[in-house]
Amino acid sequence: MHPVPPLAALLLAVAFGGPAVAEAATVKTERIQVAPSEDPADGTRIPSDALETPAAPPEPATDASGAPGVQPEALPEVLYGEADLPKPVARTRAQLLEAAYAGDLDRLRMVLEANEMMPTLTFGEMDDPIEFLKASSGDGEGLEVMAILTEILEAGYVHVDKGTAQEMYVWPYFSRIPLARLTREQKVEMYRVVTSGDLADMEAMGAWTFYRVGIGPDGTLHYFVAGD
Repeated sequence: MHPVPPLAALLLAVAFGGPAVAEAATVKTERIQVAPSEDPADGTRIPSDALETPAAPPEPATDASGAPGVQPEALPEVLYGEADLPKPVARTRAQLLEAAYAGDLDRLRMVLEANEMMPTLTFGEMDDPIEFLKASSGDGEGLEVMAILTEILEAGYVHVDKGTAQEMYVWPYFSRIPLARLTREQKVEMYRVVTSGDLADMEAMGAWTFYRVGIGPDGTLHYFVAGD
């Protein structure tokens, strides 16, 4: 009797339910993982740090609006009172406040004329400084302007252009800080000096145009002026 070939035996077992199925061998497979080599085919070794993921580039600087750009310029320090003022500056400020609180225009004239040159009171023509201040005042006597002068000099100030020919102590500090960057507390202080209508006009122009005072480090009063 000729032997039955293995494949034929398997088919017969399937057809007749024989034990051949149970005896069929199960072939197991195994995946072999090969670790990647840092050594290329030419034998040159790649440094391990070259295989690391590169760090993300730094984020660009942003401006005040949050858009990419240059960082906003630092704001000047706001100071109050006279403790940090040079003595000549503090003396001129005190003389102006004394005249303004007293409503004494003759005393104010003495302060103005103490300069070698008359301080800037207007960007237009002016004959007599006191008569000009009276004409600029709502009451016609100069008292409204004197009240404004007291509020200006009692507000905070900034020391600007240090070490230059334009070095100055300027009141109020609002005149040297972008209006959009004033805090809520600073705006409350500002409204002691101007109205919301004044502020709207200045925001439209993009600059402080109300009264401000500038005194040089030697005590020279350079200006008490409004306008642009």
